[in-house]
Amino acid sequence: MPINQPSNQIKLTNVSIVRLKKGGKRFEIACYKNKVQEWRNGVETNIDDVLQISNVFMNVSKGEVAKHGELKKAFGTTEISEIVSEILKKGEVQVGEKEREHDQSALRKEIATLVAEKCVDPATQRPYPVGMIEKAMSEAGYSLKPNKNAKSQVSDCIKILQSDSTLPIQRARMRVRVTMPIADGKRLRDEILEGSEKVEEDEMGQNEWEVIMLIDPGQFRVINELLQKESKGKGRIETMTFAATA
Repeated sequence: MPINQPSNQIKLTNVSIVRLKKGGKRFEIACYKNKVQEWRNGVETNIDDVLQISNVFMNVSKGEVAKHGELKKAFGTTEISEIVSEILKKGEVQVGEKEREHDQSALRKEIATLVAEKCVDPATQRPYPVGMIEKAMSEAGYSLKPNKNAKSQVSDCIKILQSDSTLPIQRARMRVRVTMPIADGKRLRDEILEGSEKVEEDEMGQNEWEVIMLIDPGQFRVINELLQKESKGKGRIETMTFAATA
């Protein structure tokens, strides 16, 4: 015998629940995954494309809709659009345990991959496998920040690995070429070379000075700003590679 579902029962799939506690009650709305953050960032402006169903619940999973009296008491209004906007703005996005574990695992892997791209073994100047970085992160007790993207956590992760893990690690050195007119080269040479860790080539030609050197990636911006300020657009710095060997 087929099972007949009530015609008024709506099956919500791919749902993301946003919850707000107010006036001693818990109110929930059912949204599409990923749309909540897009709405908060201003990428999505149509609230109908965020909501799976334009209603306010006491409990989405049980289909328990909030009564008008409860909404009026908590929000001072029964206007659904106003209440939904407030919940979207101030509420917490609820994430299931399995989804949370999956997201954290993916974030950890992404951070480890970025660290592996930017760092090397100081003894060999060669990169570590991502799995070894992940193991060192666990050893150092590195705590993920779920609300931040992987890229913004890389610098902190590297510092913690250097201080709290047994894995010898340093940032890979960037190989750059700096060129500028001879007059600027004579004037700025010492200041430019101050930011280098190793000079590979240093040639003062008839019309142009060129130097190829290894620098800490953080020095790239410093040198570039110096060139923009002092060389009036005639000097340039370009990345050749991240050094894989000493």
